[in-house]
Amino acid sequence: MKALILNSGTGSRMGGITKEQPKCMTEVSHRNTILSRQLRQLVSFGIEEVVITTGYYDEVLIDYCNALYLPLKFTFVNNPLYDKTNYIYSIYCAKDCLKDDDVLLMHGDLVFESLVMEAVLNSETSCMTVSSTLPLPEKDFKAVIKDGRIDKIGVGFFDNAVAAQPLYKIRKEDWLIWLENIERFCENDKRQVYAENAFNEVSDKCLIHPLDIKDMLCSEIDTPEDLEAVKKALAKLNERTVYMSFSTEYIHSGHISIINKARRLGRLIVGILSDEAVSSFRRFPLIPFEDRKALIENIAGVERVVEQKSLSYAENLRVLKPDYVVHGDDWLDGFQKPIRQEVCEVLEEYGGKLIEYPYSNDPKFKELDAKHRAELSMPDIRRGRLRKLINMKGLVTALEAHSGITGLICEKTKVLQDGKTYQFDAMWLSSLCDSTAKGKPDIELVDMTSRFRTIDEIMEVTTKPIIFDGDTGGLTEHFVYTVRSLERMGVSMVIIEDKTGLKKNSLFGNEVEQTQDSIENFCEKIAAGKEAQKTKEFMICARIESLILEKG
Repeated sequence: MKALILNSGTGSRMGGITKEQPKCMTEVSHRNTILSRQLRQLVSFGIEEVVITTGYYDEVLIDYCNALYLPLKFTFVNNPLYDKTNYIYSIYCAKDCLKDDDVLLMHGDLVFESLVMEAVLNSETSCMTVSSTLPLPEKDFKAVIKDGRIDKIGVGFFDNAVAAQPLYKIRKEDWLIWLENIERFCENDKRQVYAENAFNEVSDKCLIHPLDIKDMLCSEIDTPEDLEAVKKALAKLNERTVYMSFSTEYIHSGHISIINKARRLGRLIVGILSDEAVSSFRRFPLIPFEDRKALIENIAGVERVVEQKSLSYAENLRVLKPDYVVHGDDWLDGFQKPIRQEVCEVLEEYGGKLIEYPYSNDPKFKELDAKHRAELSMPDIRRGRLRKLINMKGLVTALEAHSGITGLICEKTKVLQDGKTYQFDAMWLSSLCDSTAKGKPDIELVDMTSRFRTIDEIMEVTTKPIIFDGDTGGLTEHFVYTVRSLERMGVSMVIIEDKTGLKKNSLFGNEVEQTQDSIENFCEKIAAGKEAQKTKEFMICARIESLILEKG
């Protein structure tokens, strides 16, 4: 698609403002002129080619555009009769540049908000912006609507008409019909009329539909009074705030795309889910909150980053009261649906609006996510997650696992309810189940080498932290070896019990003879294990059997 901006006019109604420059170079804010704002909007929507018609102060205009250093390919077309013709002749002069693509046509004095541009570009048909809520202007364009299409465009139409603004998206097949009649007009010396006069003759073939933008900003600047009104409207737009929520630990082009869409709507505030919030529905994040916050803070267009302490947006929305909340449309169904409903209810309290964009299902993003999840299984990452979860949650839940398949059951089991995910935090590798699965009694008959193989089988297909049931730990010298091996493998915790001799399952209680170790010996074993470990993340848990043995 090419953009066509008509900038050949003299802007005589602007008075001294256009004495030494084209009207399109009039400042509308501290950062932008009419033209620079249009061009930056085009860049933000991915438009790469722009045809600009020139006339009055054409060299000044060309130098100005080039000095903006925007990633745009400019084609400048001069109308040598700019002071004697209307813009229909400017289009005629540029006709050879405009026959190979769809056209986004706008007048050079038009100021519009990004939501208007987005709606125009998203239209599946040729369209022109109109407003059903604005009163009919006396001197500006009106569009006559017939059978859902625009039948006539002009200043003098009032019946069955709505206010119209000269911003069009025109599909190639429609544009060529209109352009052909523009050529016919100009070659028959009809050069002082509107280009829309040529459209009116072929509107039954050039099918342009009305795009109702209602109260959104889309205004021409013809007079100093218009300029002041637009400046006030833009200042109000610039006060708009937009809220998004992120839990991601890495940024890909899909994230950047939706951030860019959100920032076009206003000043962007991003809520970063806390580590606790992320853990509540997915897993403990690889990258802690502060680092994820810093990552988002350094993205262009993000004005502010705040903490979102839960999956619910309600607390932040009631404090910040953003004009818009932006989200992908992936939460229309599924476990996030209640969260979406709550967002809609809170926005309704103060008049905010939810804007949803199509969720990107690009396979490359899924591949990135899979690679990222694979990192969770790496020993150094897996080992430390349990300690972090305990510190954060206080209480963690674990499910017994003794094989690859039971590990996967623990890994994959989730209950999605009320906008939350309920799942296990870790896996418990029970000596009882590991022994039983091998057809052997739970008396430490299965050696550590065999049990380590079970760990390997589970780790190969899962990512969650592992708690290892170490029985009595064996002799102190053996326990030191066990600690070093488990820590190296990426196990998070080993649990040992204070019994001696042939290990018997604690479930038997006093039904079988069991001997409790002395406090001194058990402490010595624990101390030796702590001395053997290399990292702070690995944990040794001592299980005291006094209550079971009725000695407590």
